[in-house]
Amino acid sequence: MVRVVVAGRLVAAVASVALLGGAVVGCGSGSGAGGGKAVAASEVPVRTSPIAGQLAGLPAAVDGAKIVVGKPDAPRTAQVLVDPKCGHCARFEEAGGEALLKLAAAGQVKIEYLLASFLDKGGASGSVKAVNALRASADAGKFAEFHAAVFASQPKGRFTDELLLRIADRVPGLRGAEFDAAVKDRKYEGWVAEAEKGFEATGAQGTPMVLVEGAPVGSRDGSLFDAGAFARALKGVGIGASV
Repeated sequence: MVRVVVAGRLVAAVASVALLGGAVVGCGSGSGAGGGKAVAASEVPVRTSPIAGQLAGLPAAVDGAKIVVGKPDAPRTAQVLVDPKCGHCARFEEAGGEALLKLAAAGQVKIEYLLASFLDKGGASGSVKAVNALRASADAGKFAEFHAAVFASQPKGRFTDELLLRIADRVPGLRGAEFDAAVKDRKYEGWVAEAEKGFEATGAQGTPMVLVEGAPVGSRDGSLFDAGAFARALKGVGIGASV
C-alpha cells in the first residue's frame, strides 16, 4: 500500500508499484533519457507557453517537498510527477499538462507538483539545476509560467545555468539578483533532494504521471499526450465538467 498526500491529508492508495509505474510511454531510472552533451544556451530555442497569460495569474506555494499551483479552495487535487529532462514529460506538459493548468486557472483543481531529478546522474542532464531554478521561481511568484517555459524549452543536451537564466528572461518579472544567485549557487539543492524523495515515496517508477487520490490518470491509455483525451480522462475522475 502506498500513502499519497492529497488535499492536505494522507489517502491510502491501494495500488501496486507496477500500476504506479504503468505509463505507456515515459522516462524511467534506467531509460538513459537524461544524458546529453552541453549545448550553448544561445543555440537552444527558448519558448513560452501559449497560455502564459493565464499562468501568470496562478498562485503557487511551496508545501514541504511539493509545489502547489492553483486556488487553495479548489475542490479537487491532482499530483503531477515530472522530471525536467524527461522528453515524454515535455510532451505531456504541452498537451495534458496544459489542459490540467487550464482547469487550475478556472479554480476546478489545484496541482501538487513533485519534481523528480532521477535522470541527473553526475550532472548528466541538469535536472537538479532545473528543479533548483523551478524552486527559486516559486519564491518569486512565477512558478507556473516558468515551469511551462522550462519544459517548452527542454534542450537536447543538458540544462545549464545560462540556459535556465535565458528561459527566465521570457518570464516577465522573474530575473533579478536574488533569483539569479539562487540559480547559480544552487540555493535549493537540499530541497531538490527532498523533492526527489517525495517523488520516490509515491512508488512511481517513471515520469510523467498524474495521480488523483493515489490512482494514475491517463497513464495506461496514453491520453497524457493528447489535451482533449486527457481532459476527458480528468472528467472521468470528477475534475472538470461532469461527464
